[in-house]
Amino acid sequence: MKQIIITFKLLLLAVTFSFAQNTYNLYPANWWVGMKYNKLQIMINGTDVGKHSGFAINYPGITLTKVNKFQSKNYVILDVTISPAAKPGTIGIRSKSAEGKQVNFEFSLQPRRPGRGSVFANGATSSDLMYLIMPDRFSNGDPSNDRVPGMLDQTLRRDTVFNRHGGDLKGIENKLDYLSDLGVTALWLNPIIENDMHERTEHGYAFTNHYRVDRRLGGDWAYKQLIKAAHAKGLKVIQDAVYNHIGLQHFLFKDQPDSTWFHRWPKFTQTNYKDQVLFDPYAASEDKRIMSDGWFVTSMPDWDQSNPFVANFLIQHAVWTVEEYGIDGWRIDTYAYNDLAFMNRCNKALYDEYPKISIFGETWVHGVPNQSFFCENNYTIKYKSNLQATTDFQTLFYGIQPACNEKFGWTEGVNKLYTTTAQDFLYKDPMRQVIFLDNHDLPRFYSVVGEDTSKYKMAFSWMLTFRGIPQMYYGNEILMTGLTSPNDGYVRQDFPGGWEGDKADKFTTAGRTEKENKIFNYIKRLANFRKTSSAIKTGKLMQFLPIDGVYVYFRYDAKQTVMCIMNTNAEPKTIDLNRFMERIKGFQTAVDVAAGVEFRLEKNLQLMPVSNLVLELK
Repeated sequence: MKQIIITFKLLLLAVTFSFAQNTYNLYPANWWVGMKYNKLQIMINGTDVGKHSGFAINYPGITLTKVNKFQSKNYVILDVTISPAAKPGTIGIRSKSAEGKQVNFEFSLQPRRPGRGSVFANGATSSDLMYLIMPDRFSNGDPSNDRVPGMLDQTLRRDTVFNRHGGDLKGIENKLDYLSDLGVTALWLNPIIENDMHERTEHGYAFTNHYRVDRRLGGDWAYKQLIKAAHAKGLKVIQDAVYNHIGLQHFLFKDQPDSTWFHRWPKFTQTNYKDQVLFDPYAASEDKRIMSDGWFVTSMPDWDQSNPFVANFLIQHAVWTVEEYGIDGWRIDTYAYNDLAFMNRCNKALYDEYPKISIFGETWVHGVPNQSFFCENNYTIKYKSNLQATTDFQTLFYGIQPACNEKFGWTEGVNKLYTTTAQDFLYKDPMRQVIFLDNHDLPRFYSVVGEDTSKYKMAFSWMLTFRGIPQMYYGNEILMTGLTSPNDGYVRQDFPGGWEGDKADKFTTAGRTEKENKIFNYIKRLANFRKTSSAIKTGKLMQFLPIDGVYVYFRYDAKQTVMCIMNTNAEPKTIDLNRFMERIKGFQTAVDVAAGVEFRLEKNLQLMPVSNLVLELK
């Protein structure tokens, strides 16, 4: 009987401890020894924790330097320094409640993840082909998480583009062999962090808890499993970061520590979306403020990153994510709308900790000067960005789109691609620029070219052979279509075959049409050739002036020369190869990479209408 009573008391104690643990949340809940980022701010969130007193830490190598309290009594932030001598272990944090009861918190200090810069944090480079996936729309590997009890959005309707469809991280993991076979070497996933909002949560850009992977995607465990499996197959993983804003349901907005964490206006003020004011020497200060501090949309509160607590919260989360999950790089959403001084600080913290990590930012702007302002450039100006690269909207809007769709002219058609490329002198390293044809916010390129497969092949050939890091959007390889009108959901349709019971499984040869297989195989051949081509991956670029609608450029190094030709005309053309003797002198034959045919180089080369050639010179 005595033993039963003791057991019951122990059980009761465990339940009480568990209750206490669940009452308070620590952000972050763990860190690592040996980090350069060793001055940490630990946020404790819980009912009336701000009324606690006597906070103390007694752990070798850990110093509590300051206790920060706020207008909301539900927050405390502890300034903690972790010395190089600190060892892994569980750190006890003590405090006393307003009623005088002792309350203990636990913080885990762990050994660092092995393989930094080799196994993880390896960065996407010009040697990679990135594949962008919206997890909710790619493949449903675990139907049990389609709906999660307690989450605000309980929709699950695949017959509408507005609701969640059930795709998840397990579904992506199941298709890694498919992606690797296609020639993909890196995955960029639209945000995987929790978006516990009432509606339109499939895109993932309205975070509600930074330290939780969305459970409808499989949660933390599924994300770690996906990354582990991807790395085992030689695939890198790029995570989508959103520093500018959060979702209305984020706990830090619903219960704000004080009034300084978010940009406030007398009435709702949206950003003017005018990036020019940030570098315009004549710009009005108010226009700059609205650009940077205005909200993106009504449902996404805008962080005030000049608040040091906000800045530290976001930077710590970025560093924590790389170490916790083992990702390889970051794509940063809405880069131009952030506080740019904060962004430099955040980027530097990641570079210092992970020298090989890659970071590129979304800069949906117009003009190479505009775009290059936001990344490492060759300007001598007051603001100097340390962002490695951007998503290259310029080679898309003022390059490959007009090359495919406009008639050739002095400044029209493929001349725009040449002219835009000529402005690469503004970038510190144009090989880091991410080039693409479409993404989750843009019309699918197959629709942009009027479902013309000749134009489509020409564009893909350009993307897979040009300078920079190519990024393709899921479904490009099977001719998925879609326009952003009436809304962007139509460019985010499900990948056919990703759900049990789909009428066709386009992950397989048998499930694709003859036309789809031709495009799939074309992309696959070029992508896999790219994997072994030193000239394309890391070589130089030389372009020749377009003449009569024909554009020729070369990728080359000491080992290999690749000649790329685009005939943008609706009629055949003949080009005189003597014009390109600067690059082809000494070569006798060429291999048509797509066709696998070798032929002798003669004086003239015949080009089919609306066609392209990728020739490896021998």
